[in-house]
Amino acid sequence: MPVPRPTQRLRPSVPALPGSTRRARYSAATKRSLVEVAGSLFTEQGYAATSLDSVVAGAEVTKGALYHHFSGKQALFEAVFERVEADACARIRAVLDDAEDPWDNALAGLRAFLDAVREPSYRRVVVQEGPAVLGYERFREQEERSSYAIVVDLVASVLGRDGALDEEMLETFSRIFFGAMSSAGEAVSVAEDPEAAARRVEQAIGFIVAGLRTLVESGVEVPNP
Repeated sequence: MPVPRPTQRLRPSVPALPGSTRRARYSAATKRSLVEVAGSLFTEQGYAATSLDSVVAGAEVTKGALYHHFSGKQALFEAVFERVEADACARIRAVLDDAEDPWDNALAGLRAFLDAVREPSYRRVVVQEGPAVLGYERFREQEERSSYAIVVDLVASVLGRDGALDEEMLETFSRIFFGAMSSAGEAVSVAEDPEAAARRVEQAIGFIVAGLRTLVESGVEVPNP
């Protein structure tokens, strides 16, 4: 009689947990591979020039596997967009966790953001292609859940302490700063010399932040209607 392998030992019957099966792991790996390959192609070639055939060939899967996870090319792009934004936000938040002073936090976050917009994947997928492929509304919804949330946290940490700002003014300040950051990021991403453009943005926004800090620390109250 053959000796049972360890996996054949009798054990109490336990229902498999969701996502713990071999099929679920394979499905997750397939989806991850599709997003990774698509991300590289979208970055190198752009959305219009990237075909689904090239994506499945690179991921070594079938077209059916792709359509099992994504309804089409735009849905696949959105998954890539989400991953690029999430990776950038994770790096920015990691930098923020290292700074104790909220004003230093704001400047550290700015520098991390400017680093992100100079990366090829962020520049191509998020800044250049995102608005056109996703449409303005969907693009803004994605940013609301990622980079805008970081701006809200930063504004609250420097201007919203001790209830200095009500919710409406907190959102107003956040929208202003987020708009400035988005515009600056786009300018850096398309500049002939992104390094020089990033330095100019850091100096300009740093000057504004320094002015706000001086006002707040001198006792000037943040305006509330």
